[in-house]
Amino acid sequence: MNAEQQRLENNGWRKWGPYLTDRQWGTVREDYSENGNAWDNTTHDMARSKAYRWGEEGIAGISDDRQLLCFALAFWNKKDPIIKERYFGLTGNEGNHGEDVKEYYYYLDSTPTHSYMKMLYKYPQQEFPYGWLVDENRRRSRTEPEFELIETGIFDEDKYFDVFVEYVKNKEEDILIKITVHNRAAEKAFLNLLPTAWFRNTWEPGYDSGIPQLSVSGKGHVLIEHKTLGNYNLYCEGNPGLLFTDNETNSKRLYQYDNGKNFYKDGINNYLVNDDENAVNAEKKGTKFTADYDLEIEGGDYKEIRLRFANNELSSPFGEFDKIFKSRLKEADDFYSDLQKSVSIDDARLVQRQALAGMLWGKQFYYFNIKQWLNGDPAHPSPPHSRKNGRNRDWRHLTNADIISMPDKWEYPWYAAWDLAFHCIPLALVDPAFAKHQLSLITQESYMHPNGQLPAYEWNFGDVNPPVHAWATYFVFQVEKKIYGKEDLHFLKTVFHKLLLNFTWWVNRKDPSGQNVFEGGFLGLDNIGVFDRSSALPTGGRLEQADGTAWMAFYCQNMLSIALELASADPVYEEMVAKFTEHFYWIASAMNGSESKKQKMWNEEENFFYDLLCLPDGRTFHMKIRSLVGLLPLCAATVFESNVYDRYPELLSRIHSFLEQHSELKLNMTARRNGGNGLLSVLDETKLRSVLAKMLDENEFLSEYGIRSISKYHEQNPYVLHIQGQEFRVDYWPGESQNSMFGGNSNWRGPIWFPINALIVRALFHSYEYYGEEFKVECPTGSGKFMNLYEVGQEISRRLISIFLRNEKQQRPFNGKFEKFQNDPHWRDHILFYEYFHGDDGSGVGASHQTGWSGFVAMLIYLTDVHWRSEKRKSGSSLPEDPEPGVKKKRTVKARNR
Repeated sequence: MNAEQQRLENNGWRKWGPYLTDRQWGTVREDYSENGNAWDNTTHDMARSKAYRWGEEGIAGISDDRQLLCFALAFWNKKDPIIKERYFGLTGNEGNHGEDVKEYYYYLDSTPTHSYMKMLYKYPQQEFPYGWLVDENRRRSRTEPEFELIETGIFDEDKYFDVFVEYVKNKEEDILIKITVHNRAAEKAFLNLLPTAWFRNTWEPGYDSGIPQLSVSGKGHVLIEHKTLGNYNLYCEGNPGLLFTDNETNSKRLYQYDNGKNFYKDGINNYLVNDDENAVNAEKKGTKFTADYDLEIEGGDYKEIRLRFANNELSSPFGEFDKIFKSRLKEADDFYSDLQKSVSIDDARLVQRQALAGMLWGKQFYYFNIKQWLNGDPAHPSPPHSRKNGRNRDWRHLTNADIISMPDKWEYPWYAAWDLAFHCIPLALVDPAFAKHQLSLITQESYMHPNGQLPAYEWNFGDVNPPVHAWATYFVFQVEKKIYGKEDLHFLKTVFHKLLLNFTWWVNRKDPSGQNVFEGGFLGLDNIGVFDRSSALPTGGRLEQADGTAWMAFYCQNMLSIALELASADPVYEEMVAKFTEHFYWIASAMNGSESKKQKMWNEEENFFYDLLCLPDGRTFHMKIRSLVGLLPLCAATVFESNVYDRYPELLSRIHSFLEQHSELKLNMTARRNGGNGLLSVLDETKLRSVLAKMLDENEFLSEYGIRSISKYHEQNPYVLHIQGQEFRVDYWPGESQNSMFGGNSNWRGPIWFPINALIVRALFHSYEYYGEEFKVECPTGSGKFMNLYEVGQEISRRLISIFLRNEKQQRPFNGKFEKFQNDPHWRDHILFYEYFHGDDGSGVGASHQTGWSGFVAMLIYLTDVHWRSEKRKSGSSLPEDPEPGVKKKRTVKARNR
């Protein structure tokens, strides 16, 4: 066990971490407006002057796990109209494709305990073009690309600073901070580097008595006093100016109201930029502090600044600073060396490590008490009455105050139920305890609705996300068992029982006809269809969703797998195995058609699954859009090895008896193959071949970089529907969305999304274990090249991974058209993990730091190590316990059912 793995055994090492968000302004939590317009209620311009209620933001920031004390960096290039304390970006209303951060920053490294962390921020030396970015993006239409910061020319001639920020923990509460500022330009440049510490304002709402304090205790030494957190010391090397103010709202500036305060949150900005000497406290104390390093850096040179934060006084805080740094960096290298021992290509190792760094930097203290938010605070004005009938009013039980993995701490600084499930898969590679905690958290009573629904996200906790929680739970259980040798049945059992409530909610709320056909609304696939599936249909009637029903079939399979695992220790769970097996057959039969449901989702003419539009007059017809909606049934495939039949003969007898009574349920579905493995799948062999023929066609779904979300067929053949004089249509959009139907920058009409691709790869590996070597399909369709399903899964994985790797031109496809990103040595090896990727050229689109989804590439690299070897294995690459090439190893049903 290496040093970092040993630290993982002690939760004290997790107390401090990168728990600040990248954006608190513009969130629902900070919105106290009458109309619920969160973007306009607290803007970027207001943010420097307004003390937040529910959280704090910062650049390269850290905090304790209750976010009582915060530390982050600020900058001033002596030209900007404001100091840079937070990342700038466009609101959902300003961007021509929705919200969009307009800064360049990269999460380069982190261990799971944050004993070592590193990130990079690129700060321009010229005045930041705030107005230009807003005006130009507002001018552009949805059919035009976003206007990016690099296109303003502000990085021309390398006139910018590379600011590397590194944190090292000597002990649990002894943190060393090193900031290295490189002047990339040829000429001398000036910079105020402003390491800043402050307290989250917990006293103003009226629940907390006493105000904490920061004060000077000596040269470069700041004493930190907090009645709950305790006392700390911050040491600043050199002789910076020590500037103090208070984390209080400047009501004079924002609301033309004098609240009687003397020092405000924007005091340091006003002191430096506006030369207002009265804006900072001459007594050198307050609740917000900055060390002002006024730097002059020659062209091509750099300056290094060191600080240290500790819960005890240190006589020589910088004495062994470099030695400690070197030790922790080596331990970080050792930790990743152990993890990456099967990855032989350096570039793949770099991508995987940065993907995991993004996952670990993506943690955030998320604080939200809906009851308090609806009712207001004792010391604040009451919220508008409209709030009681507005957003999230039915979620008064929700009380969150935890460290949670975020989708993107700027664009999506709030958890989302199905995003979080996907995050936990790569997180389990490095910190299975944290991954398990996340999966358990979302099912706790302070999160899960009393009716069993999981919260979606803060814009509308009542929206419906795909039910992938059971799959993630079992996957994380298996990863920990195989990599770390721990079998946590208690975790599995705890989450399973909570998910029984959620499964029941789905059955009771999302199957209105009672025929095992599910709806669910947009189900995370925002712009996938011709209508907004979360709203009333313009046709009237309802939509029977192929994806909603497939998700439930998949849910059954994973609950079955968990129950089977638990049954090995407690036979009572055999009842649950039988229950979910039977339920799967009912759902799969409903998709494929049965006596009780004549109209099926499978279209015999086109050999593909489609949604069914059910009109008020009783007519039904297929919505013939070739999309992920029709591919998701493929994902509902789970294989079971033959020993299940020997281990549970009574259980199998019950299932066989059930199927004899309901023989129609067996039609068009697989069962057991030649006395060997069993497969639960919605698709029989004929349907599987038909769906794969379309999915693997490069003129349809198969891109050079993975599986598209909508077939390229619709580029020349849009799906068009005319209703009551209106035209509704679906086109193939490989990049940015041209429709704002559900979210400004959300687009499932063509781009490549990692989550669904990951589930497709999983299904192919499972299906291979059933069909074996003899089952081959043409890949790509029409190429004359035939592959078994394992090889097809590997090929899709290879294409996905190639988005980030340097190609034959030494360029990374995700970087797109920008030459500087592709070729400049100070840019080309810093990886951004975008929300989704262009369906034709692989360039990154949408949120630029949504590592939680595209960070799944870390797991793909880990699982598909066949790409990094000269030998080719024939099976099992989907399993973390795979042996080295040439070493055969029997796999159990428990390992496979993921």
